[in-house]
Amino acid sequence: MATQPQPFTLAVPDEALADLHERLARTRYPDQAPGLPWAYGTDVGYLQQLAEYWRTAFDWRVEEARLNAFPQYKVPLRGIDLHFLHVTGKGPAPCPLLLLHGWPGSVFEFLELIPRLTDPAHFGGDPADAFTIVAPSLPGYGLSFKPGQPRFGIEEIADCMAELMHDALGLSRFAVQGGDWGAITAARLGCVHPEKLIGIHVNLLAVRRDQQPAADAPPEEKAYAEELVQWLREETGYQWIQGTRPQTLAFGLTDSPAGLAAWIIEKFRAWSDCGGNVETAFSRDRLLANISFYWFTGAIGSSFWPYYARMHRPWPIPEGRTVDVPTGYAEFPREILRPPRSLAARTYTDIRRWSVMPRGGHFAALEQPEALANEVREFFRPLR
Repeated sequence: MATQPQPFTLAVPDEALADLHERLARTRYPDQAPGLPWAYGTDVGYLQQLAEYWRTAFDWRVEEARLNAFPQYKVPLRGIDLHFLHVTGKGPAPCPLLLLHGWPGSVFEFLELIPRLTDPAHFGGDPADAFTIVAPSLPGYGLSFKPGQPRFGIEEIADCMAELMHDALGLSRFAVQGGDWGAITAARLGCVHPEKLIGIHVNLLAVRRDQQPAADAPPEEKAYAEELVQWLREETGYQWIQGTRPQTLAFGLTDSPAGLAAWIIEKFRAWSDCGGNVETAFSRDRLLANISFYWFTGAIGSSFWPYYARMHRPWPIPEGRTVDVPTGYAEFPREILRPPRSLAARTYTDIRRWSVMPRGGHFAALEQPEALANEVREFFRPLR
């Protein structure tokens, strides 16, 4: 019998806040490399401003209270204490929805999205579209981490999510939505636990990278292959270090808050629809809430583990297998990779909704919560 989830409230000690501020005050910065700002990674001048704001103006207690406004729980599963938000929908028959984040995100991405899904009537929608949300910190992330615990790849994460929903919460079938690793976990669930799922909706569509287009492939597949080559060459340095030497990198980012912020903020800028100015897509407080969550939980090293597992294991969708559950996809224009539908259909055999979005990027739940909520409601409405 599954252990009962126990209520949880986050309360970072005052001593941890003081330690953070002291470390920020002692930051030793590198010089700015010649050339354009951000050309070689995080801009020194921007990070200095962000760190000073973090030290002197950012109010963690406000962000902590925003998280604690949602019911939270922990439950022992697969050798870890899994943290999750569990928010009951307001409607005649709320649909259970597993909401999954990725890296370098967290459940803080979902604080604007969740109310739109649990209480659509409050935002002018139909209460019949309400969801009951289960939003976990992925194993090894945030409050689903403590030192020395087992490390999980996507395969173990997917099995843990199935146990959370089916065994711990007693749900025979449920919906899934995710981006980044959350999207890949959704695909894995659809492949190995299809009987438990109503369907999956993703805002990153994961396909195998080792498939070369045939000579007679459609033009969009050839164009995507060229984009993929460029992305693998210029944008995947973080994957190689996180996927091969995660422990080494963890020393610097666990000890230096400025280093942690530099590592994470560069991705929020590069992967969002911000036109080069990250604060046009996210406020400083939203950015620092997520970074602080990594800092206070000490989870940055363990958050790398899906990358290590990915580089040392086969693709999470086994060779010859497909994802056959109903699938919806919201293609945001600044997503890191956007495979064409003809290629995606080789993995996802039941694509029922494919929406090209007008704006937004990789962090869709944080960048465009209203647009994403509308897509999720529209996709799952006929599947309820």
